[in-house]
Amino acid sequence: MTSGIEEVAKVAATQRGWTPDVFEAAARTAGFGLDASQHAAAARLVQLGDEIARRRRFFGSAPRGVYVWGPVGRGKSWLTDTFYSAVPIPGKRRMHFHEFFREFHTRYAAHRHEKHAGDRAVRELLGDCRLVCFDEFHVHDPGDATIMARVVQSLLAQRITLVATSNYPPSGLLPNPLFHHLIEPLAATLYSSLDIVEVAGPRDYRRVRRPGTAATEFERGGYLWPGTAARLAQAGLVPPAPDERQRLRIGARTVIARAVRGDSVWFDFTDLCDGPYSTIDYLSLADRFQDWTLSGLPLPATMGRDAAQRFANLVDVLYDRDRRLYLVAAGPVTESLTGEHLPPDIHRTASRLALLPQIGGVPVAVADQ
Repeated sequence: MTSGIEEVAKVAATQRGWTPDVFEAAARTAGFGLDASQHAAAARLVQLGDEIARRRRFFGSAPRGVYVWGPVGRGKSWLTDTFYSAVPIPGKRRMHFHEFFREFHTRYAAHRHEKHAGDRAVRELLGDCRLVCFDEFHVHDPGDATIMARVVQSLLAQRITLVATSNYPPSGLLPNPLFHHLIEPLAATLYSSLDIVEVAGPRDYRRVRRPGTAATEFERGGYLWPGTAARLAQAGLVPPAPDERQRLRIGARTVIARAVRGDSVWFDFTDLCDGPYSTIDYLSLADRFQDWTLSGLPLPATMGRDAAQRFANLVDVLYDRDRRLYLVAAGPVTESLTGEHLPPDIHRTASRLALLPQIGGVPVAVADQ
């Protein structure tokens, strides 16, 4: 979301109060009109904004939150970001789900031997927040299912209103049938405590450049194939020399980088995605480096499932942190983004890779989801 949209949302909220005009004005600035599903979600968020603004601080029950879900590119994050920017309260936080979970794990570990360690970690992380917005809420790790159920219950017990976006309805979280039963308590809590709103309009807005908006840093990268010297030179990339290879420490582990040049880093896919690295590790690296090159990217259909999931997590992190990314690939991803062995979020990865300029080959075409 651009700062211009934020300003329009704030001005609209101040001048007109909480009405759908807040979203309609922001949409006009962004160069589009609200579709039917976006309009319905906006109306529910307007209602929530009213309820939050009227609530007396620390008194009374928290307003019922909203869980916005639907396919990639339908405006879920835009809707919640516009809501977050305009809602007139000081005690609010917007966090990407990956980032929240990293911080929660750190604080939970510090109190893991104490009673109610999860509640204490939430209090330390969120303080006196009245509203928390999670972007891209999802659970794919069975070990996270029980923890997330406790986190959500702790948020509700502390009278914090939750707004979340997701590509899945609550019942679709942790879709692996071997472990899906572990998510049922969390899904039940979400259904009973939040309003579930689907945003599934016909248009993928990520595939259309909004008039007057600049490319993000992520979109200033590129997707290169084949990775010949000429293609690399076309992108302004200088291949690493053998003596540039070095190990980078991530917590208690290390990872091999082909090159580190200031705030730029070059990895090979095998080193970064075939190793035992977590999303938290990728977040740590994203804190250190602004410009990324990942070479040796195989066709996703030939990746192992775990490596494909790590790659999807890496793209999520770099997109959310707005890091410039160059992918040097074995071929186009056009025909390789489906298959039972690929992670359930591969459609989101495909949508994001479609934002990268194509250097060589043919443009990436992502089928509508």
